[in-house]
Amino acid sequence: MQSEAAQGSRKFYGLLGFEEVMNLGWIMTLAPPSNPAAQVSVMTSDKTAPVTPDMSVEVDDVEAAYVVMRDKEWGVRRFFVRDPSGRVINVVSHR
Repeated sequence: MQSEAAQGSRKFYGLLGFEEVMNLGWIMTLAPPSNPAAQVSVMTSDKTAPVTPDMSVEVDDVEAAYVVMRDKEWGVRRFFVRDPSGRVINVVSHR
């Protein structure tokens, strides 16, 4: 990952004590040596998803987090998906 944006991210997070710990060309991960579990990943593209995320967040239980994020207090369960033409679809059911 050698783009100007990647170099800028490396420099910015470097000021906060983060160092490059992985670089696959399309994704770069930075972490502080004093706390390697606290990581920031910067991507030029996500080869495994239809969109490139702005941020990755690691949680202890992704399934539990997914359930919590889909259940809304107004009585629906939903998730978003992007169709092949790029439109965001809200898939919903009422509880």
